[in-house]
Amino acid sequence: MAPSPPAYRGRLAPSPTGYLHVGHARTFWTAQERARAAGGALVLRNDDLDAARCRPEFAAAMLEDLHWFGLAWSEGPDVGGPHGPYEQSRRHECYRAGFDALRAAGAIYPCTCSRQDVQAAAGAPHEGADEPVYPGTCRPARLAPAERARRASWPRAGVNWRFLVPEGEPLGFTDGAAGPVHAVGGREFGDFLVWRKDDLPSYQLACMADDDAMRITEVVRGADLLLSTFRQLLLYRALRLAPPTFHHCPLVTDDRGVRLAKRHDALALRALRAAGMSPAQIRAGWGADPPQPDSRR
Repeated sequence: MAPSPPAYRGRLAPSPTGYLHVGHARTFWTAQERARAAGGALVLRNDDLDAARCRPEFAAAMLEDLHWFGLAWSEGPDVGGPHGPYEQSRRHECYRAGFDALRAAGAIYPCTCSRQDVQAAAGAPHEGADEPVYPGTCRPARLAPAERARRASWPRAGVNWRFLVPEGEPLGFTDGAAGPVHAVGGREFGDFLVWRKDDLPSYQLACMADDDAMRITEVVRGADLLLSTFRQLLLYRALRLAPPTFHHCPLVTDDRGVRLAKRHDALALRALRAAGMSPAQIRAGWGADPPQPDSRR
């Protein structure tokens, strides 16, 4: 008899770098509805690794706005749970373990290139890419044997570490919203950062490590992170871990067709709340949820 699939576990993973807007709300609402439909759990994780931009007042506002909008979770920084801590700033041991495993597998290498070096060597980002494709300057195969041996003993901190993306390999997965999606390693994206020289994990490693440790079975997030999914799937494969499935929601844009960002203060949830709108009225604007009386305003 085949083993039963794991119980559904979804997650919300906002970063407290500003106030949440309606784009966040629609994605998070989709995550909640998918968890409810599957009879599963929903986890809230505070993705607060970016110490330079994350602020306590934004973290407090995040919880308040999510609760006001009608979102509920069974595990998180405010309620606890068996897979905590639920703040990324407190999970460095998990990320260091992931780094060590990737290094032992030969999947990463140290890189001395600066951001400016990469941009100058790669030129403009490839069409559709979210960053320049790394030109491979520090790839082990390009180094002299003596230099390759010297770098093999470098410590984790003080240098960037990149994942060795298989060049020319066709990659693909089936997205819950977009259907089959494809990319080619080294074309749409190149060797990406796994660990930064300031001794912090990259978004890709931290996100993958947390989703695995918290036993997330489906990741619901915005379509702007499709390329990140290919990167994270390569991390899962290198570590021989079973990945979750993915569902990338269409992005919400402003009246000029520009993707919403946290600088769109007028469309922040708390600004709409102050203007007298209810969560139901906001959801009605998505065209999928008719207005209903709401007492939470």
